[in-house]
Formats: sequence, structure tokens, C-alpha cells
Amino acid sequence: MDQRLSFVTLATPDLDAARAFYRDAFGWEPHLDVPGEIVFYQVAPGLLVGFFDAASFDRDLGLPAGSTSGVSGMTLAHNVGDRAGVYTLASAAVAAGAAVVKPPQESEFGGIFHALVRDPNGVVWEIAHNPGHRVEADGTVVLG
Repeated sequence: MDQRLSFVTLATPDLDAARAFYRDAFGWEPHLDVPGEIVFYQVAPGLLVGFFDAASFDRDLGLPAGSTSGVSGMTLAHNVGDRAGVYTLASAAVAAGAAVVKPPQESEFGGIFHALVRDPNGVVWEIAHNPGHRVEADGTVVLG
């Protein structure tokens, strides 16, 4: 099997709020938008993130009506080029409806400067400046 991830699909209780948040906070344009069902964003070569109406998501998983799959125990990350970018993007996220989980500050781990925000649907985003992080021309991520 190829070591690859093609889609990240997250259940969202409010698809319209998700659409507005990712437009207003990150400036994302939909790759595919099916009103009332799902919206996909191209976030990297070969990678889409989708926000799927939670009731439809749960039906797709075969969960009984009234149960909730939810999002738990994970973060998505957006790395920026410098510390100022952490403040800028965290502020834009809050203005678009995110709640601050952790304001911009030094991380406990690895010399990273970051903030954590929770989008209107409960997804936690780490906005980080990691001076040891870079992406090579072929898309390989170098950490350390």
C-alpha cells in the first residue's frame, strides 16, 4: 500500500458555519461544495479536507439516528513563516468565529511558537511557527 492520505473528512454539526469560517479565517475556496451535505477544500497536492454534515456523516458510518461521531483527540495544523504569522492567523480565526484554546506562546515541545483555536464546529487548529520545519520542492516535509 502507498503511504498516502487523500482525504480528511470531518463531521460538522453546522456546515454553513464551517464554510463561512474557512472562507473568512483562512481564505479557502471550495474545491467542491454540495450545499446541505459536504464541502471539500484542496489543502495540498493530492489532499482534500472535507466538512460533512454530521447527520449525513453518521448515516454514512451506519450509526443509529441520534448518535454523534464528533471530533476528538486530534488537531489540524497550519504552519506559518514567522511568529507574527501566528498572531495574524489566530486573530483572523477568532474574528471568523474561533474560540481561543491557547493564545500565541512558546510550546512546551520542540522550540515551536504556536496558538490553538477551536473552529465553530469544534475542530482544534494549531497555528504554529516551527523554525525547524520546511517543505521541500517535491512536497517532502522536513522536521527537526
